[in-house]
Order: sequence, then structure tokens, then C-alpha cells
Amino acid sequence: MPKIVDHSERKSNIAEATWRVIIRQGIKGATVRNIAAEAGVSLGALRHYFSTQQELLEFAMNLVKERVTVRCIDIMQRELPPREKAFKVLLELLPTDEDSMAEMEVWLAFTFHLKTLQASDTELGDGIHPLAIYLVEYLDENALLKEGLDKDLEAERLYALLDGLALHALLEPKRLDRERIIRVLEGYLESICC
Repeated sequence: MPKIVDHSERKSNIAEATWRVIIRQGIKGATVRNIAAEAGVSLGALRHYFSTQQELLEFAMNLVKERVTVRCIDIMQRELPPREKAFKVLLELLPTDEDSMAEMEVWLAFTFHLKTLQASDTELGDGIHPLAIYLVEYLDENALLKEGLDKDLEAERLYALLDGLALHALLEPKRLDRERIIRVLEGYLESICC
């Protein structure tokens, strides 16, 4: 009986192999040959799923975004107080453990790679800015936002805070560990919530 191959799972495994190569060797090491070796597939099998290196890199990048999005949606569907939901979503966007640290490192490598290629047809947005807008609105709709705040400005401030925390957590993980990130996020929410 022939072996049944889950093509979606195979593509995800190749994308994860791409992440591992990038973490170890940087984006320049993410050659089709290195990725195929890491994934344990032949070059022909890899090319069956991804006709170009660019296609593979974009798929691997989007898989990071997709997985974070799924986790955030899961949090928003839970029966939690609104402020706790917002906090948990914010925490999910930051590198606070080995897996999320790897995702963030890979995301930044992809982003800068695509930016240097000036890939105008590739969407570089991480989706964080619209999510910051949504969370500020969500807090306001649940009567948690302090009166008189400029919601547009707060969304920008939150977006900048998330980017800054993510970058510094990658660069200085011992100084900006999970506990410190939690304290910063709690302090931010305290400053905007009543």
C-alpha cells in the first residue's frame, strides 16, 4: 500500500527546517540545498513544493505570522476578563520563551531580507499595527480605557512598545526576560486602563 503524504504537513516541516537553518546560519545560509538537507528531503522533493527559493522563504515567513495569529485568536475566544485577554494577546506577540524567540528571530531575518530585495510584491507587514488598533478599541468598547485618551496615538504607542520590547528581548534576553516583559506590559495597561 502506498504511503499517504500530508502535503500541508510536509510544507510546514520544510518551513520549520528553513527557520532552523536561518537561526543557525542566517538568511544567507538559507539555500535550497541547506534547507533540503535540514528537512531530510531531496532537492527534487523540495522543488515539488516550492519552485523557487523566494517562494519557500515567503511561505516560511507567512507560517510564522499564521501561527501567531492562530494563538491570538484562540486567546480572544476564551472566557476571560477583557483586560486579561488583551494582556495575554500582547504577551503572545513577544519573544518570551525558546519557541517565540526563534519565531521572532526568523521573522526579523525574513523582513530585513525581503526589504533589501525591495520585494514590492511581498507584504512585509507583520499585522501588529492593526492588532494594536484593535486592542485599544477592544479595551475602550469594554469601558476599560481611561477617558480622554487619543486612541490612535495609544495604538501607535502600543505598536512602538511591542516592537521595542521584541527587539530588545532578542538583543538582551537576560536583561529583558519574560518576567520583566510581563511587568512592562502590566505597567502599560495600568497607564491606559481605568
